[in-house]
Amino acid sequence: MGCIARIIHRHCGADKEYYRAFKRIFGVTPDNIELYKLALVHRSASIKVEGGENINNERLEFLGDAILESIVSDYLFIEYPHESEGFLTKTRSKIVSRQSLNALAVKLGLDQMVIYNATGNFAQKHLFGDCFEALLGALYLDKGYNVVNRLVINSLLPNYMDLEDISQVETDYKSRLIEWCQKSKRTIQFATEADGEHTGPSTGFVSRVLIDDMKMGSGCGSTKKEAEQEAAHNAWLLVSDEVGDYILNRYDHLANEINNNR
Repeated sequence: MGCIARIIHRHCGADKEYYRAFKRIFGVTPDNIELYKLALVHRSASIKVEGGENINNERLEFLGDAILESIVSDYLFIEYPHESEGFLTKTRSKIVSRQSLNALAVKLGLDQMVIYNATGNFAQKHLFGDCFEALLGALYLDKGYNVVNRLVINSLLPNYMDLEDISQVETDYKSRLIEWCQKSKRTIQFATEADGEHTGPSTGFVSRVLIDDMKMGSGCGSTKKEAEQEAAHNAWLLVSDEVGDYILNRYDHLANEINNNR
């Protein structure tokens, strides 16, 4: 009788549209629908529960982020058996980047399902991708790791991402970053030195990228060139993102205010 009641609830209850949507997205019918509904609640629309606690999708997002990175790492390790660690790391970074996940979430229709309060906050530009990760966390808790793994590898990666294009990794991020700074009229400096904590047989190096005197990325490597390229890559991921734009624009605004008040 309980099974029949659940079937009726899925097709006729108040949550029937949720069941249909998640069945379309994931290919499975949720058991614990409340997990998936919570995954849609952005922190700007947190729900206050008994005891005064505010709940939202951040914990599920944390879980989904870790699971997605694990699955993508495993997939790339098998798919590209002869590629270097650097190639695998950079390709994974592209796949799980905020831009990629946000675009994927929109393709899945999550932009029409997320619950949030529009405040104009720059961070909300990626809330759809955050919601996607939260839903993966919900799916993991509801169905287990194998279901999430099959979904990502058999459906999401081949159907919604061009892996051949993504895997064409740009290697000279330093030149790209320097060119970007010149066009944007910003100063750039690489602070590179021997890594005092390096324990390998040869000397290691660490590098920091300073844009307008702000640290925007860091990296390490067995040579100065490797360290600076990794630092430039990490900085590029930030400055090419809305978050980086926001940080630098805020810096410009504050600098102008200081100059005007002198």
